[in-house]
Amino acid sequence: MNVSLLQSSAEKHLPAALDFLRRLVAINSFTSNSEGVDEVARLTAAAFAPLGFEAELAPCVTPGTGHHLFLTHRGQGGEPIVLVTHSDTVFPPEEERLNDFKWDERPEEGRIYGPGTVDNKGGTALIWLILQSLRDAAPDVFERTHWLVAANAAEEIIGDDFGRVTAERCGGKARAVLVFEGGPVDERGWHIVTSRKGRSTWRLSAEGKAAHAGSKHHEGINAIDALARVLPDIAALTNAEAERTVNIGMVQGGTVVNRVPHEAVAEWECRATEPAALQHADDFFAELSGTAANGAKLTAERVGITAAWPGGVESEALFHLWHEAAAMMNLAAVSVPRGGLSDANHLWQLAPTLDGLGPYGGNAHCSERSADGSKLPEYVEPGSFVPKAVMNALALVKLVTAP
Repeated sequence: MNVSLLQSSAEKHLPAALDFLRRLVAINSFTSNSEGVDEVARLTAAAFAPLGFEAELAPCVTPGTGHHLFLTHRGQGGEPIVLVTHSDTVFPPEEERLNDFKWDERPEEGRIYGPGTVDNKGGTALIWLILQSLRDAAPDVFERTHWLVAANAAEEIIGDDFGRVTAERCGGKARAVLVFEGGPVDERGWHIVTSRKGRSTWRLSAEGKAAHAGSKHHEGINAIDALARVLPDIAALTNAEAERTVNIGMVQGGTVVNRVPHEAVAEWECRATEPAALQHADDFFAELSGTAANGAKLTAERVGITAAWPGGVESEALFHLWHEAAAMMNLAAVSVPRGGLSDANHLWQLAPTLDGLGPYGGNAHCSERSADGSKLPEYVEPGSFVPKAVMNALALVKLVTAP
């Protein structure tokens, strides 16, 4: 494969890719803004139509959300290469207005600020750029390949609905799953994600007994006190050696200080690389239900579970194609784990999987800009689009033409 030919094609189409990204960013697509999410899906479908992709919208089962988008180019059939992105962002319209958070090009900084520029509208625009470049520089590879672009309507709330409907459209199996979340670059090289932690989320409720805090304090059972006794044990399940973290993220209870609180609740998440490490913590959390030392009733409930994507031999073999592609460009690609969740957690069983294939940016999920410059909003570096597009395209040619 001629690297310079791909490079020239990517550079030629970059202005159109960035214009596509600009139009995506102009649409608020907060997960619960179903109209905005669907507008992003329609704009995306229109952008891919000239490449020969047929669009299908599928409803998301989460109430109040938009539609998942599937774009199909069947080529010569066979198992598809699944290119994964998402249409939603984490920013409500009110937050965008409050912080004047919009498309903001800063050439002197080498950045474009805006909601979703890197997470993950930038990934959508990069997929478009890769496929345009392949059609120009490797038309036979592009035309004969079965491509499936899958855009989640509600990735930011990490449900498993999108994974199920994507698997249905693949017949339960794919050639590769490639997730275009943002991909950092540092002194080691371009990061390619080859595994992600799993997560469980928990709620612990305490039921005590209300009483007057002055004259009848002895008759009360303090629900907050019951929680406070067990929270340190929950937090202690964080274990660096086991690559497991526990974050107690919410504690609520009581009403006024002159009343013994009869109710309290805490919520936390636990993340771990290895399923056994996550299960060990979950077993402990489940045993918290019962009677506290002060007589309050404790009820522990697991309210969510996302399995880990453990990586492994097949994903590392797939990564090797990207490693070789980077070397052809005199660049380096490095295999890295990532603690955050993505669609890879729900799709990796379809095929060997890679993530972090999108452009380079930073401050995802952030809209604020502080006066002293210590806090900046989400941005993408447009200079990362061409090298990342060429690297992905070269690796895809290797994948498609492999015996």
